[in-house]
Amino acid sequence: MQLNKRQIWIVAIVLLTLVMMTIFMAPRGGGSRLAQGSTYGRSPDGYGAWYAFMQERGTPVERWQKPLRMLLSDQDASKLTVLRISNGIERLGLTPNEQAWVKQGNVLVLLGTHARSTQAPFTSDLSSPQGDIRIETSRRKLNPEGQVWLKDNFGAVVWEQAIGQGKVIYASTPYLAANAYQDFRPNYEFLAKLLADSKHPIWVDEYMHGYQDEGSSTPAEPNQGRSTPVTLLAYLTGTPVLLVIVQAIVFLVVLMWGLNRRLGPAIVVTSPTVNNSEAYIQALAGALYKAECSEFVLETVGKAEQLHIQTALGLGNTLLPLETIVNAWVQQTGRPAAELEATLRMAKRQRRVSEAELNRWLNDIHAVRQHLPSQ
Repeated sequence: MQLNKRQIWIVAIVLLTLVMMTIFMAPRGGGSRLAQGSTYGRSPDGYGAWYAFMQERGTPVERWQKPLRMLLSDQDASKLTVLRISNGIERLGLTPNEQAWVKQGNVLVLLGTHARSTQAPFTSDLSSPQGDIRIETSRRKLNPEGQVWLKDNFGAVVWEQAIGQGKVIYASTPYLAANAYQDFRPNYEFLAKLLADSKHPIWVDEYMHGYQDEGSSTPAEPNQGRSTPVTLLAYLTGTPVLLVIVQAIVFLVVLMWGLNRRLGPAIVVTSPTVNNSEAYIQALAGALYKAECSEFVLETVGKAEQLHIQTALGLGNTLLPLETIVNAWVQQTGRPAAELEATLRMAKRQRRVSEAELNRWLNDIHAVRQHLPSQ
């Protein structure tokens, strides 16, 4: 099979386009996840708002942007409190070097350490001297050794372990004082107390989130974050060239096979039919979003979902007391009562909620629907 000049040009253009898309549109290897939990972050999982809160309350927090071993190995430094917030990539734990450093009287606070998943409701408000702390995880530490700072009947969420003259404070959630909890002031106060109790200077590890001091030539170590942004040359050197070549060959074979067939007559593209109901719903949703009427959405959707749950449980389509629905839920599904009760009570709160809270509530509704008896 021979290609004419026009077909050769088409093949060349397609291949060039494929290579350029591979270079510039390829995923960046989790760069956005790397910054999760950073005090520079403004996203819901960042800690920028908490960092500003600490500055305003007169408890300065310094950012460490070098390998953590350099801070831990400084024998001349005074006692320190170091905060590390999990980015979802690096699994936080206590290394031998960190353990030896803590023994000298330092404090290490790890947010987002591994803990066992329990039957606890995903969203919980746990009491503390600072007020109710909003926790969104079902992971708990069972029977921890040492002091427990925050817990419920399912286990500990924040606990402490004494090592030598120092201590390590663990939390099973990395979002204890994230930006998403700005409306929950006790969360911020609670973390501030954990860090300030030791009266040591407070440092937060930003190197693990990909930040490094300018001019520093210290290479990044494994599990310590990325030191510099990925350049085009670095990406090309780290890209598996064989994979790109195989993709190009397969695409070329398919293209040459397709060029030897007639494409047929042109098909007229018809205008999509407008769905008036869908357009109305989208317009109403847009208006409610701009007006920040989250309480109206909670009430309206909550009633509809309660009726749906009642119907699935065989309780009819008249709104019933919450206790009746929860009892039927436990009997028919075998699921914990708190799972449904927390979701339905959320809809009855006459207060405005944030977009993040509303999204989490909708996810909880979706999870409840999956456990309903089939109709």
